[in-house]
Formats: sequence, C-alpha cells, structure tokens
Amino acid sequence: MHALRAAAAGRTASPSTARLINDRIALQLLQSEGPLTAGQLTSLTGLSRPTVADLVDRLQAAGLIAVVGESGARRRGPNAKLYGIVADRAHLVGLDLRAHSVTVAVADLLGRVRAERTVPIGPDDPPGRAVATALAALDTALGAAGAGRPQAIAVGAPGLVDPATGRFGGTDWIPAWHAALVGALQDRTAAPVLLENEVNLAALAEQRDGAATDRDTFVLLWLGHGTGAAVVLDGRLRRGASGGTGEIGFLPVPGTDGLPTAGGCDGGFHSLAGSAAICALAAAHGLRPGPPAPGAAPGADADTDADAPPAESVVRAAVAAGGSDAFLDALAARIALGVAAVCAVLDPGCVVLGGEIGRSGGDALATRVAGHLARISPLATEVRAGTVGGRAVLHGAVLAATDAAQNELFAPAR
Repeated sequence: MHALRAAAAGRTASPSTARLINDRIALQLLQSEGPLTAGQLTSLTGLSRPTVADLVDRLQAAGLIAVVGESGARRRGPNAKLYGIVADRAHLVGLDLRAHSVTVAVADLLGRVRAERTVPIGPDDPPGRAVATALAALDTALGAAGAGRPQAIAVGAPGLVDPATGRFGGTDWIPAWHAALVGALQDRTAAPVLLENEVNLAALAEQRDGAATDRDTFVLLWLGHGTGAAVVLDGRLRRGASGGTGEIGFLPVPGTDGLPTAGGCDGGFHSLAGSAAICALAAAHGLRPGPPAPGAAPGADADTDADAPPAESVVRAAVAAGGSDAFLDALAARIALGVAAVCAVLDPGCVVLGGEIGRSGGDALATRVAGHLARISPLATEVRAGTVGGRAVLHGAVLAATDAAQNELFAPAR
C-alpha cells in the first residue's frame, strides 16, 4: 500500500491511472483493517472526500465492496456506513501435491478457507486415475464452499519449476500425475494456474503469517522426507535461472560417504539431514520412532507417505523427553553444516527451520543449530523454528492464489 502511495506521489498520473491506484489503496486498506467508513478511508488514504465518494461508488458498482453495517456514530447518514470487501465475489483454490496424496483448499477473496479435502493417491494408480481422483476432490471442495469457477489456482509440488515457463523442469523423479494434473487444471478453466515449488510456498506462509513476518531477507530450510530451501531477498522470492535455487540436498558436505551426482542427491546434505538419515542417527543413539503425530493426516506437513521414515516422531519424542541431548546435538550439528553454507553465500541474517523436522524440533532444535552455527560461521545469523505449523505448503498456495485473484479483481477497468 505504501508503495502505491509513493508511486502516486512520485509522478503525474493520468486520471484513469490515478483512479486505479486509489481504488487499489482503498481495497488494500479494507483487507488489512476490515470494514471502514468513507470518513475513515478519507483519513487513511489522504484523498479528498469527493474522490473517496467516487471510488466507493465505483467499487460498489464492480461488486467488490458493499455496505456491511454502521459505525455506531451518533449522527447517522452516508458517513456512518461501513464498507467491506465482498469476500464471496470470487473464490480461489490452493493445492498441495504429495507423492501419495493431494489436498485441496477453496478460499474466498480474503483468503479465508471455506472448504478443504484430502484424498489419497495409490502408489500404483496410473496418471489418468490419479488426475481424476484429484479433480473429483476439487469439485467436491468447490461444491462444499458454494463456489463456481475459481478466480485463480495455485499448486504446490516438489521438484523444479522453470520460472520462465511456469512448468516442471529438470525433475525426472516427480510423479507423472503431478504434471498431468496441472495440465488438466489448465485445460478445464480460464483462470490462471500457478505452479510453485512446495518449499517456496512454505516460505511465503512463514513470511506472511509465521516466523519471518519481520524479515525482508531470510532463508527457509525445509527438513522433512527430503531437504530443500527457499530464499527470500529484499522481500522477494528468488528462484534462480532454472528454478533450482534452494536444492540444498545436492550440497556437498563433510560427513557423508561420497558426493552427490547430477542424477541424485545421495552423498549430499540430504544424506545427513533427510528423514532416513535422521532415523539412522536416532537409532545410533538408541532411540526409536514413536507413534504418528496426533492429528497427522495426508496433506499435512508430516511424513505421511507410506514409504517415508517416521523421523518426525523420533525428533518430537526426543524433544519431549528432554533427555536426548546427544541425539539432538548431533542432529543440530548436521543441520548447521547446511545452514553455514547458505549463510556463506547469501548472508540472510535469519534462517527458519521448516518442514516436519523443523516443526517437531521447535525452539529446542533451533537453539542447538544456532549454537553450532556460531562456532563455524563468522556471520551473525538468527535461527528460528517455523511457526506456521501443519499444512504450510497448502497455506502458502492459498496465499499465492489470493494474491493472483486480488491482482486481477482489484484492478477495476479504467
């Protein structure tokens, strides 16, 4: 909002451009502050009363805002009316694709989730059947939300996403039905379908509503079945030339039996901090995985795939027991190697530990990683535990779809 104001103040705009800017400022205020009167909009925007009256009429005519109540002021009249965004003006969809499941969330124009559905995908299901299952889940969720055609769709999935084409690129290990589903979504709707790497969406969730709300520059280190990272610099997500920024599993590190190759990350950081490696480390310390996390379900940020080692449960149990310092310290030392490499190149000042391992380890693990990092890196770096919790990828997908829908609808015709 402040950027829009600065842009408006820094140049002479045509009347149509000025209206567009003013409308967007008003809509962003209504989104962040909730319902406001025309007088409050006048005060917060610095616009004249006639200008605000015009934009209120314009936005009402577009179906974007409506009278939602009165301010409670003693003097009734036009200035007492409270205007709010019509949340049901449009709906949007976020999807979280896993190896053996898909979760669909349908939200309104303010990003509030109205319906959600998770369905399993059989490991032997052909792509066509998997796509049909996912599309049926989408239709069910849309029906439950009372929604028609979505205004925007955002899909979070593992693997590289080419920033130039918005398509999967260079990842032979992703399930074939992922790409088939994205294609089917594009074929069945005129709405934009945004494909994004899952870790990047989790970083968006932490940036907006989690551990990094006060940081313009940070790195999210994803610790789960595999490892990954998302890089946010100066408030912007950085994807790299081919979408490969953050493929930290391929990072060569000491302590492994070899080096990664172009065809696989065994021997890289993944071999130290992936879930299989964490389970092996726990076993070496005499620890065994416990039961699944309470409430864990397919589509949550948990190792819910049938072939995923239950590293989350063993880390959670170690933290809860309070007597597994040796294991947690050894794990933190491994994680610190990857963090130190990221810091040496990017100097982000803040690293958020996400994924099911980062969430299960919480502050206990983050504090240990920070201690090891301070001994091997000269750069002051804060290490934080992610706070978004479960479904971080889905939450980020909803945020991305909300942004896309608002960018389209919050730009009324000139």
